[in-house]
Amino acid sequence: MVDEDSPKKREEQAAEASAVEGKRAEEEVRERVRLGALAIFEIVRREGAEELRRPSSSLWWSGVAAGLALALSAAGAAMFHAYLPDDGPARLVVPLGYVIGFLIVIFGRLQLFTENTIAAILPLAVEFSAKNWIRVGRLWAIVFAANLFGALIAGLVFNFTPMLQPGIYDALIEISEKAVIQPWFTVFARAVPAGFLIAALVWMMPSSKGSEFLVVSSIIYVLVLGGFTHVVVGATEALTLLLAGDISVWHATWGFTVPAFLGNVAGGAALFAMLAYAQIRDEVRTGIRGRMI
Repeated sequence: MVDEDSPKKREEQAAEASAVEGKRAEEEVRERVRLGALAIFEIVRREGAEELRRPSSSLWWSGVAAGLALALSAAGAAMFHAYLPDDGPARLVVPLGYVIGFLIVIFGRLQLFTENTIAAILPLAVEFSAKNWIRVGRLWAIVFAANLFGALIAGLVFNFTPMLQPGIYDALIEISEKAVIQPWFTVFARAVPAGFLIAALVWMMPSSKGSEFLVVSSIIYVLVLGGFTHVVVGATEALTLLLAGDISVWHATWGFTVPAFLGNVAGGAALFAMLAYAQIRDEVRTGIRGRMI
């Protein structure tokens, strides 16, 4: 029988306490250390690969829900615009109305086309093949069509039901005209930074660590304050104007949706996703990828 006060017992207890303290310290270090670029890349790439494998019906209905959710962004901005005075300080508050729809989409894990411009591209960047091209094309086509369908439903509701109070509806028409009735190249140029910002948001989320709400709100606020063009939110505004008879089908499609689409893709997929991959390309190729998360 070992005496509890013996030197050997005290040494064992001290060793156990030291091991527990060391484990606790290691856990604290892990919590405080930021994710590296390689780990973030792999997290986003895996999420993109998972989306590429999802059934078409799941993508479609999730995309429709995302389109409807982003319509709330346009409606939210209209509410702020309707009830606030039209001066400098008020214009700094109106962009907050756009945040609500993006919060629903991102935290609800709904399918949004501009998020998929980076998430789906990273698996393609790692394995550049015809099969992956087809998978990315399928994902984009389904999600973008579903987003637009959700925007169309919202436009119909805004125009042909009493859901929005008259003052809010008028404000929606006003802010929609400012966003949609622009020269073709202006829409495209302003859509590029919007695509980049949304892609940056997707890239930042894995390392947000409890600050996701602030990150999403800040990025979307800057996006709207800068007057940058998001194709899905803008589609809601364009379709609302179309159904109200303020613009033609040609302007809603070729004049706005096409340049907004191309600009978002250029900023999100061609610019940010490729830059994100370029910074860790050599590490992936040398096999470090196997030691990631």
